Amino acid sequence: MTGDTSARKLEHLKMIVSSKVESRESTLLEYVRIVHNPTPEVNLGDVDLGIDFCGGRLKAPLVITGMTGGHPDVEWINRELASVAEELGIAIGVGSQRAAIEDPSLARTFRAAREAAPNAFLIANLGAPQLSLGYSVREVRMAVEMIDADAIAIHLNPGQEAYQPEGDPFYRGVIGKIAEAAEAAGVPVIVKETGNGLSRETVAQLRALGVRCFDTAGLGGTNWIKIEVFRGKKAGSPLEAGPLQDFWGNPTAVAVMEARAAAPDAYIIASGGVRNGLDAARAIALGADAAGVALPAIRSLLSGGRGATLKLLRAFEYQLRTVVYMVGERRARGLWRAPIVVWGRLAEEAAARGIDPRWYANILRLEALAYKEVK
Repeated sequence: MTGDTSARKLEHLKMIVSSKVESRESTLLEYVRIVHNPTPEVNLGDVDLGIDFCGGRLKAPLVITGMTGGHPDVEWINRELASVAEELGIAIGVGSQRAAIEDPSLARTFRAAREAAPNAFLIANLGAPQLSLGYSVREVRMAVEMIDADAIAIHLNPGQEAYQPEGDPFYRGVIGKIAEAAEAAGVPVIVKETGNGLSRETVAQLRALGVRCFDTAGLGGTNWIKIEVFRGKKAGSPLEAGPLQDFWGNPTAVAVMEARAAAPDAYIIASGGVRNGLDAARAIALGADAAGVALPAIRSLLSGGRGATLKLLRAFEYQLRTVVYMVGERRARGLWRAPIVVWGRLAEEAAARGIDPRWYANILRLEALAYKEVK
């Protein structure tokens, strides 16, 4: 089992780099228009993108979300990405640490992130199925202590597990297990999806149980059902996902609206198909605290080295900064009170889910802002 888990981590990475692993479905972020202010009455240099975030502080509302670790060949990736996060003052997560829980010799592939980023907000990672199958607060704390993490992500991946040849599609009792982890982990727990998006019901249930940090990981970005189908075909699996691998789930923009409607006081990361600074700005204007990116960061690192990733994320940061300036705000969360238009399919889907787009844009975002100190 241990060797299988480690080998699978390397196989995932190779597939992410070499195959088309993104959903054909859109994030629906294109249906968010932030209204331009030609007379912003602020200077670009006045903008400060720093935010408080799940008990920590970021210089910009960006997160390199977790995707790898657990094989000796990927240790350098966690190290290099973490060093970029350290330089930019943003957060970074590692991939699932299950492999290192099973084989402690692999812990160094994750610990490299903390060694390279002694001050960055670092997020540990374990899967919800492992909690359902027997992991307890003990393993959660092991993952946190392994990398001296500031928070731990518990990832939800029922679709991936259903199509993974070695999958663990076991979720019975998982809500209670997450609640136990949130109470005893010693650091904030971030509940995250892995490409199919959080829902209003799930966020509301978990918020009521004490979870305050969420990562939407919505439809429109890297799709782990598709990745496992690719792997399964190579292994001779007869399973076909059909349209599930492109169209199953909650698009990122919908997931952000549902999460914010369910938990106005929560910290929300918008990830899943965020590919530039405008995507990040739209997601934050829609109600997220920060935007998450994984696939572009890894691909830029593998194709152009650390410098390429640094250049990519600096461009994200500057594009976001420019948007904040062009709506006349000085802080990233000022985008929550900037006029936005939610239209087209996103407005229709929100309304169908009981979220009136005008109420959401003009009232709920301001109520959420009241939980955060923004001047």
